[in-house]
Amino acid sequence: MKLDGMTAVVTGAASGIGLAIGEALAEAGAHTIFGDIAAEKAETEAQRLRRRNLAADAIALDVTDDRSIADFAEAAMAFENRVDVLVNAAGWGKVQPFVENEPGFWDRIIALNLMGPIKLTRAFLPGMMERRSGKIINVSSDAGRVGSLGETVYSGAKAGAIGFTKGLAREMARYAISVNCVCPGPTDTPLLAAVPEKFRDAFLRAIPMRRFGKPADVAGAVVFFASGHSDYITGQVLSVSGGLTMAG
Repeated sequence: MKLDGMTAVVTGAASGIGLAIGEALAEAGAHTIFGDIAAEKAETEAQRLRRRNLAADAIALDVTDDRSIADFAEAAMAFENRVDVLVNAAGWGKVQPFVENEPGFWDRIIALNLMGPIKLTRAFLPGMMERRSGKIINVSSDAGRVGSLGETVYSGAKAGAIGFTKGLAREMARYAISVNCVCPGPTDTPLLAAVPEKFRDAFLRAIPMRRFGKPADVAGAVVFFASGHSDYITGQVLSVSGGLTMAG
């Protein structure tokens, strides 16, 4: 699947799933722009790809800050005067019983996992509508499809991202802009490492393939949605979970 001549933006691209997605898109030929609040780490990763003769750049981005989003979008557009692919991969969660959550925790979860993708999409959508082409891929979670123990508000925010994907897909189909969603299951990232061991063991026992996902597993699904192979696919939700969830 080749993405030669395309420009892709990936949020949360300094580590974990976002980094794997950014690398995979660059390897497929896209000029990939890494956005992350960890700007130095994002730039280090972009430099690593440039040493491999891949087209990659990094721009500081805080998806919870409106000014940062506006500045990021302007800087990203300045490279090629267009963005063909937007991947909303930035997110965050923490396992904690709902009754122990503080309101500030809810606000952060919703800002990062729901409002961030909504605002980034709004920033790049006008250019895609004008060109009548584009690919938007939201990285949600299987927690948003079936719920997750100790991640109640996170599950709600990720479910919102799924609903946002489907609603926007209906609006944008007339502009030949596809909007799809990838839902990772438990994946070997720093976020999973922070989950208590008893929960990780329970997740692993429940996965039919008996292993955690790898960031590259998710990246492969995103590259498919970014490519021409998915041009007639929109409003879809694809779980990458080793069979943990088999929702239709």
